[in-house]
Amino acid sequence: MVIIVQVKYGSQLALSINEPITFEDGDRIGIIGSNGAGKTTLVKTILGLTNYQGSIVTDLKPEEIAVHMQHNHYVNTMAVKHIMETILITSIKKNKKLQELITFFDFEESLNKKYSALSGGQKQRLTIILVLIQDSPLVFFDEVTSGLDFETRQRLMSKMGEWYRDKNTTLCVVSHYYEELEQLVNKILILEEGQVVDFGNKDELFRDYCGKTVITIENNKRNEELTKRLIKLKAPNHLIALSCPNNELEYEITELLIREDINYKRSNNDIEIMSINAKARFLDNKAGGKKNEEKTA
Repeated sequence: MVIIVQVKYGSQLALSINEPITFEDGDRIGIIGSNGAGKTTLVKTILGLTNYQGSIVTDLKPEEIAVHMQHNHYVNTMAVKHIMETILITSIKKNKKLQELITFFDFEESLNKKYSALSGGQKQRLTIILVLIQDSPLVFFDEVTSGLDFETRQRLMSKMGEWYRDKNTTLCVVSHYYEELEQLVNKILILEEGQVVDFGNKDELFRDYCGKTVITIENNKRNEELTKRLIKLKAPNHLIALSCPNNELEYEITELLIREDINYKRSNNDIEIMSINAKARFLDNKAGGKKNEEKTA
């Protein structure tokens, strides 16, 4: 699938992809960005739910694309098993694949409950099962774990990763929980203000924006003074992020932190730090472009 589109809501430009981005068979793509960055608009556009200018080139038919949207609602007047059978036009007892999914996601005890009686994780499992049974070559998950606690999110994403491990399905996962994406995806699409900040292999993007590894420590006066001569990346306010472009510098930094008895975390795939620095570079370039236009004018 190759995408070049522009989407407007009234006079507001909601999504602008001017350079083609390509989703290949078997890709695991994490779609990230701030609120209003264009993530859900992109999903709806690919699904044909918005008007757009440009082109989406694909061999897939609409019925070959499955989607889990952020908000899903089902009737409360019947048991969940009847909801599943009605939507899928099948019987659980006669459908071995559906039985397999129900067992795989530990959903047996939820079948006789009404939808309103399900926990947040159980509600998400219901919709995930309805999506997975379609066995579509392209699947979108939009904030699939929104509102769930950390442990439930981790278990759910681990299950999804296990289910798709040996399949050639193309997954597109919209999420603001970066730790989930680190274990599931191989590519990252970063959106900001309706534009593509960057798109590519997760590890390559990390090296481009962060270096070989990143070491994070608590942001306090002592640590700020101790690391004032080191290469710092942009990071959440409570952290100091130190870039390590090579093994030698990483060794020096860790030796310093150990000597000073400072707790630290090392990562070579921190999507949050990477995305913060990618967006910062994007906004700086954008601001610089505007200044040049003003000078020219």
